[in-house]
Amino acid sequence: MTTGAGRAGADGQVAEGTFQIINERGLHARAATKLVQLAGRFPCEVVIASPEAEGVNAKSVMGVLLLCGAKGTIVTVQARGERAQSCVDAIGELIANKFGEPE
Repeated sequence: MTTGAGRAGADGQVAEGTFQIINERGLHARAATKLVQLAGRFPCEVVIASPEAEGVNAKSVMGVLLLCGAKGTIVTVQARGERAQSCVDAIGELIANKFGEPE
């Protein structure tokens, strides 16, 4: 897990982090829903991307599911706006905690 430093941009704070999906089932529907719900708690814009998919709105379940994030996939989370760094950190923690799934 790597988190980029927050910086100020034209639209306020910008933050980025790169994380590896480590849970056995990957970024399936339940995990995607948890990620979207978490992203929705923050006022910033949040985009998530993988090597196989362009950036998608992290506040959209359908968008997140399009990432096809199997175990081992590296995803990049970018947030722009108020509380951007907190958002990226929270999503990184969710991923590191395997979306709260017992394994």
